[in-house]
Amino acid sequence: MSTLPPSDLVLRAPRAVVDGTERPVAVVVTAGRVVDLLDLDADVPAVTEVRLADDEVLLPGLVDTHVHVNEPGRTEWEGFASATRAAAAGGITTIVDMPLNSVPVTLDPASLAVKRAAAQGQCVVDVGFWGGAVPGNAPDLPGLHAAGVFGVKCFLLDSGIEEFPPLDVEGLRAACREQAAVDGLLLAHAEDPAEIAAAAHPGGPSYADFEASRPPSAEATAIRTLVSVARETGARVHVVHLSSAAGLAEVAAAKAEGVRITVETCPHYLSLDAAAVPDGNTFFKCCPPIRGGAEQDALWAGLRSGTIDCVVSDHSPCTADLKRRDTGDFGVAWGGIASLQIGLPVVWTAARARAVPLAEVVGWMATRTADLVGLTDRGRLAPGAVADLAVFAPEERWTVRGADLEHRNAVTPYEGLELTGRVRSTWRRGRRLAAGDPPTGELLRAR
Repeated sequence: MSTLPPSDLVLRAPRAVVDGTERPVAVVVTAGRVVDLLDLDADVPAVTEVRLADDEVLLPGLVDTHVHVNEPGRTEWEGFASATRAAAAGGITTIVDMPLNSVPVTLDPASLAVKRAAAQGQCVVDVGFWGGAVPGNAPDLPGLHAAGVFGVKCFLLDSGIEEFPPLDVEGLRAACREQAAVDGLLLAHAEDPAEIAAAAHPGGPSYADFEASRPPSAEATAIRTLVSVARETGARVHVVHLSSAAGLAEVAAAKAEGVRITVETCPHYLSLDAAAVPDGNTFFKCCPPIRGGAEQDALWAGLRSGTIDCVVSDHSPCTADLKRRDTGDFGVAWGGIASLQIGLPVVWTAARARAVPLAEVVGWMATRTADLVGLTDRGRLAPGAVADLAVFAPEERWTVRGADLEHRNAVTPYEGLELTGRVRSTWRRGRRLAAGDPPTGELLRAR
């Protein structure tokens, strides 16, 4: 019999995602970290022992690196308390907050301090922060890096928020030079403003008209510009929310050339089809738009080939009135999909229909997102990793009701959709999170 002191927890899972495959395992946790992975029925003295049901799979906690929390300033859209509760309910144990939609936007160390102060004591899961790159603030980027942001985000066209204007090519070059000097990461919303301006911009309820106003060619052109500047400066760049095959082709060419570029896509681009979006239902509006089945097929192929690195929510919530369902006008409605809590079931439902294994999905939504921001001690089940875990029932069927979600506003294009797969519990540092627990999430700094 072992003479070692008991571990805090042994969690026995007949099915668990480990190193990209499913297998049975006993996860041994001490002081909030995984200390060993053993055979399922290994003799392990532990203070607490939990065995998962046969229909459950143990996953590492997901890492979502694209979340708009909006607090302070637009907390009625979303806030740290509600966003992190939603994350936990969806099996997400780490989020990284975007620098815009809050007031102030996160453009320098002082505004980052305001954001961190707003988050302090409210977070159920761990939270990191992106900074922002806008015209004229390149000199502030080294200070943001030193203050612990995970990188900086820019727009190459109007962001929709006056406080966060876009970069032109010279501004992009200046920001990339600053990031290259510290080996920091620059994220870009890549749509070309000239191509968008040249496209027709009718208002009204036609989704087809709205989609045509943001053509895939605009995404491809902007990525080409980003790649050119990354090649020139040596910066690491990341394309957010890729939606199109044309954009994917540009990324693939850049990667083949050796440009330091990564790319993400989102649950809505992998699951929703433009042909099925009802006219006037502005809950489906996002930019770039949800596109058709051929574009979706290309994104899935890009994920499976490794050209697309990861899947994130781009959780971009707002109050219901800003979606303008009263008029159904896609021209004036706020663009953004709120899906933080349900991203895993949405992606898994679509993956399952394509015979994509759950372990691949976990790689895109946990391991690769963690690696993107340098948090290599999470997003995986491995000795030394933080014991952030999710218990997922991949065959459970349920129906989305916006009113049942933890998001601050019940605004979702997934209303009434039946999904397969449900998160049954989420664990932070080896402790199961429960409603009413005090918020113990940490505010992270890049390493």
